Amino acid sequence: MGLLVDTSVFIEAERTRLRLPELQGDEPVAISSVTAGELLHGVHRARDPVQRTRREQFVEAILERFPVLELGLPAARVYARLWAELLSTGQPVGTHDLLIAATALAMDYGVLTADIRDFGRIPGLRVEIWGR
Repeated sequence: MGLLVDTSVFIEAERTRLRLPELQGDEPVAISSVTAGELLHGVHRARDPVQRTRREQFVEAILERFPVLELGLPAARVYARLWAELLSTGQPVGTHDLLIAATALAMDYGVLTADIRDFGRIPGLRVEIWGR
């Protein structure tokens, strides 16, 4: 068992200047390759050079600190199943969150998030809310 940290936690950490080692607990903590992509996207969207440099340093520290779990075939299978199930029940979940959840489920991890909206609808996913 472990925890995949969702992008929303890192966004909150950046805003509140949270020190990254505080995220380490008793179980393994990692990020998904989707989260890595979302964080890097945020670097490219920074409004000015100072913000971009600060954000890039923050993101690179995350990428150095936390292992990145790749989206492999087992996660792709979970993703396909969940996508079909959730669509059939009229409860679609955003693609990125669904990919993160599928990676977590395939690796027997939970998700640590500051935004329960989508993750809370995914059956079988252990969700921990950041800040509670």
